[in-house]
Amino acid sequence: MRLFQASVTILLATSMATSVAFAAESSGARPALLKALDGQWVMVGDVMGKPVQYDMEASPTLQGTFTEIHMNDVQVPSQYEARVFIGADKDHQVIAHWLDSFGGKYSVPHGTGSISGNSVVFNIPYPGGQFRDTLIFQPAQQTWTLSIEAAQPDGSWKHFAKYNIRRKSAER
Repeated sequence: MRLFQASVTILLATSMATSVAFAAESSGARPALLKALDGQWVMVGDVMGKPVQYDMEASPTLQGTFTEIHMNDVQVPSQYEARVFIGADKDHQVIAHWLDSFGGKYSVPHGTGSISGNSVVFNIPYPGGQFRDTLIFQPAQQTWTLSIEAAQPDGSWKHFAKYNIRRKSAER
């Protein structure tokens, strides 16, 4: 009986240690590039050729496993709002969830991609056509650009939106 109890104890301890090690490995810290997004930002650009401006805030969420980007246009009342959740594993593979004020139907499926150098790129295979989102950090200026492109039937990519992203000034 004691041998059985000892075996069960060892099995439980090994199982718990494996679970803790797996959780630590899989949740890990956010990559430095995603941490560089943290803060208050202004996004200025265009969507399908029409000028737009958004206030943007980015911060860690879900115990630091994702970066949450909250975009809200500056119109009163606001015409568009989005929350984008970007997570990366230890190999810098990206999962992105884009949720916006167009509703649940347009928030599926999630995007996948990668982090390389100063870029985060992910593709979202929407039922009506794939989109490619590219975030590029310019460390010297401490600014970002976000380009969104739509896949075309011939395999090319067409401009959908582009934003220049800069930190909000302290006085705003």
